[in-house]
Amino acid sequence: MTVAATVLVVAVLVAASSIVLGQIPLSHLLDRRHHEEFIDVGGLDALTGIVVIGLIAIVLACALSLVATRRVVAPLVDALARQRRFVADASHELRTPLAVLDARLQVLERSLAPQDAHRRIVGELRADSRALIAVVADLLDAVDVASPGRQPPVELAPIIEVVVSSMRMLGQDRGVRVTAGAVAPDVRVPVPETSLQRALVAVIDNAVKNSTAGQAVEVTVVAERSRVRIAVRDHGPGIRGIPPERVFDRFAHAGGPIPGSPGAGSRPGFGIGLSLVQDTAGRAGGWVEVTDTSPAGTTITIALPRARRG
Repeated sequence: MTVAATVLVVAVLVAASSIVLGQIPLSHLLDRRHHEEFIDVGGLDALTGIVVIGLIAIVLACALSLVATRRVVAPLVDALARQRRFVADASHELRTPLAVLDARLQVLERSLAPQDAHRRIVGELRADSRALIAVVADLLDAVDVASPGRQPPVELAPIIEVVVSSMRMLGQDRGVRVTAGAVAPDVRVPVPETSLQRALVAVIDNAVKNSTAGQAVEVTVVAERSRVRIAVRDHGPGIRGIPPERVFDRFAHAGGPIPGSPGAGSRPGFGIGLSLVQDTAGRAGGWVEVTDTSPAGTTITIALPRARRG
């Protein structure tokens, strides 16, 4: 389309030049005595005409390109919308039967005696069902993203408090402590509250799953002049079997939780969770990255713009 527009502009300019030059007698072009006259008078008129016609051609070419681009993009937008609706509908349809399946497995597991040989198998089935439920939840989160655009700023401190409190209960069940440092009350970020909560839950949950029992997951917030950095540190074995930057890819798989960790027995990899964190930060003008990973632990940092007061 760009080539067609360029050809159109060149064609109009050539045609305009031919028309203007055609008005000048050939004898005047060849006669040196007429050169000054046409340069001062006729040449200026010709140049003005060429410029005006060229501008008109450029405007027409831009309009043509805009119309053609819209016609090309419209089917892609429609296809993406239909794909998102399908994923959302399918995920909603799967959520209920999977929840029922997990509930029945839970009842079965509780009915078995601790020494029953089938208890381990039922426990593995429950872990698989929870993994499927988590995948469905990730798919729903993937299609339930906030519309891009300017978002009203929210205070970070109460959101950190709510998320850490809920994740602290989850960590206690898994033998992992979740702690958070103090956050100044005037720190605000331009991210929807639900999206920010979901992103923090995903990062902290990932840290808990990859921590060994008895260790701690630490959440710290550093407020700079124009940016806020939220760091989540675990004391697990570090990221293994995959480049650190790839943990934010959808359904990325690493080495999996270490034996005896809270995540052992659950689905390996990072699902869509950390990918959604990257999407959330990116829409706000920030980013997320693995700032440190080693056998002593991993730190994932979410960097977000700091909203101004007023």
